[in-house]
Amino acid sequence: MSKSNLHRLISPKSIAVVGNRGANFAIRESLKLGYSHQIWAVHPYLESLEGIKCFKDIKDLPEVPDATFIAVNAESAIEVVSDLKSMGGGGAVLYASGFGEVGAEGLMRNQQLVKAASGMPLIGPNCYGFINSLDGIALWPDVHGCEPVSEGVAIITQSGNIGLNMTMQSSGLPIAYMFTLGNQTNTNIADIIHAMLDDSRVNAIGLHIEGISDIKSFDIAAKRALMMKIPIITIKSGKTKASAKIALSHTSSLTGSDELYNALFERLGIARVETVPEFLETLKLINVLGVIEHGGVASMSCSGGEAGMMADLIDGLEINFPSLTSSHKAKVKKTLNDYVEVDNPLDYHTFIWGDRKRTSECFSAMMSGQFAATMLLLDWPKSKESEQKDWDATLFALSDALSGTNEKAIVLASMADCMPKRIIEECLSLGIAPMVGLDVCLKALNHSYKIGRAFSSNSSPDLEVLRNSSEHKSKQQLTEYQGKQLLKKYGVTIPMGCLVENVTEAIKAAEEISFPVTLKVSGAKLGHKTELNGVRLNIQNVKTLKEACDDLFKISPELLIEKMIESPICELIIGMDYDPTFGKHIIVGGGGVFVELIQDSSVLILPVSREDIRQALSNLKVFKLLEGYRGGMKGDIEAVIDSVMSVIELIRTNAVEELDINPLLVLKGSDGVVAADTLIKLYSE
Repeated sequence: MSKSNLHRLISPKSIAVVGNRGANFAIRESLKLGYSHQIWAVHPYLESLEGIKCFKDIKDLPEVPDATFIAVNAESAIEVVSDLKSMGGGGAVLYASGFGEVGAEGLMRNQQLVKAASGMPLIGPNCYGFINSLDGIALWPDVHGCEPVSEGVAIITQSGNIGLNMTMQSSGLPIAYMFTLGNQTNTNIADIIHAMLDDSRVNAIGLHIEGISDIKSFDIAAKRALMMKIPIITIKSGKTKASAKIALSHTSSLTGSDELYNALFERLGIARVETVPEFLETLKLINVLGVIEHGGVASMSCSGGEAGMMADLIDGLEINFPSLTSSHKAKVKKTLNDYVEVDNPLDYHTFIWGDRKRTSECFSAMMSGQFAATMLLLDWPKSKESEQKDWDATLFALSDALSGTNEKAIVLASMADCMPKRIIEECLSLGIAPMVGLDVCLKALNHSYKIGRAFSSNSSPDLEVLRNSSEHKSKQQLTEYQGKQLLKKYGVTIPMGCLVENVTEAIKAAEEISFPVTLKVSGAKLGHKTELNGVRLNIQNVKTLKEACDDLFKISPELLIEKMIESPICELIIGMDYDPTFGKHIIVGGGGVFVELIQDSSVLILPVSREDIRQALSNLKVFKLLEGYRGGMKGDIEAVIDSVMSVIELIRTNAVEELDINPLLVLKGSDGVVAADTLIKLYSE
């Protein structure tokens, strides 16, 4: 779809509405927002709609509409779209349901709809449409809470009701656009992101995501936002654990689609939030203050309890409360009573309460520490405005302290009930962010910091989505020996060893590679060998080897004998899994017994650099072992990275369905790594 067409739809100079229920709101709400261009109504029987004369058919309109709101049933909607396309219409919003969301019949209608549109942009079907508060347009079938604004944030959601509810917020967030996309027939999240990035009046984008059908187009759009330094905040619903299906590979138990989305958001600098309040407050914070440049923040309150609570709530976040220097403490101390203990968070007590001048001096002294942002905790009482003057004085003291500076400040109420609307408006006029919820505000600052950090880093390469060919139908599970030979071909170190078919061969092999050795059953259909009691470790002599052979040859006619790798620093797992959206991806984590015991893993979506792998490893609990836990020997991290890069090359050049290296034994110093066991399944033509 062309950009021009989409912009014609969302910023139209003429609007047509088709239908009755829902269409009436599109007229009414657009007029309420101040739309001053042409609106036409279309209905076969009604004389007028919201005071506007009705045309009986879309083809009877005197001009071609830029945007059309279609509020008729699914079959009729397809006809209207077909007519609009033939007329040269700019695009349409489809309110109707009954398409891809209702089964086979709906999918057929969806195909007919796509054909009818033939590239003309559609929002929906099965959606509430959109509101453009900048230009006074509400192609929207219900009431809403948006008001005219000159700039603000764009919110894109896949849910009409969630979008409607968000418009009702009264926290001071200016919503420039609200999009509800429904089924995304031919206009998806990425298309709307691009359109928002083309509008200089949009300073941040909020996304409510249920799923992304075209992950590469989303990656491109979000990367463009990152390069333009337009923040993106998202709620991603649908958190689920990995599939409960039993698989031979351990890898499938370590990751699910949610972890992949987290990895994607991290590489794109997208802040993921958990709740609607956190979503709206983060957007508001960024709308008012932009992103913060570093993680050092300050808190001021006249309550020791609040100061202590803030100190607790920041724990686990990447932002922090920097300690004050002795000279800084002395500077603040001069503005307060001798009994006040100066620290960050600061409890300035009530000695200066209601005294605007002294309070301003205190705030100025505290904010001289060049914090990324400073929070003033202030809850207004539920009383007459005239009885709130001391609280107002404290706010204006903060404003006085900010005068002539570029400092970023927040007035923070613990509850929404304690932040009057007039104070929200006053804060916004002063360039102060009015925030609600101590924990929510700290999380919002943390998101702001991480986005700012992403803005200053180099952009990641385009997402690489490796999919299996539809021609790959049959599957082949390699034996451990075959799998290791394939790993060796791509540069992964494997133990010295060979296959043996009798005791004599086993003894000869053991003498050649030298004791101690391991002995395992071999076969593509044997599954997890430990569950079959098919593994013998640390065999030290011929006698023990003979005994092991006697046992294992009863299970398998062929055995794998290998050099026993002793005293590794750490055991890891390197695996490949497949996701319908993201394609093939890599998992690294604690291996051996740690796989099921602590579920310690990191996900890597392609492509990756050596630094990406190093970062993923550093996020693991077992990374402390690799670093030399409690003075112990360090592991060969570079060799681990080499092995991951080798596995990636293997899966790029082979039709791999499933892959585990578990455990990958990490040796000390620069002694390398060894793939002690592997499971690989390939597709074949």
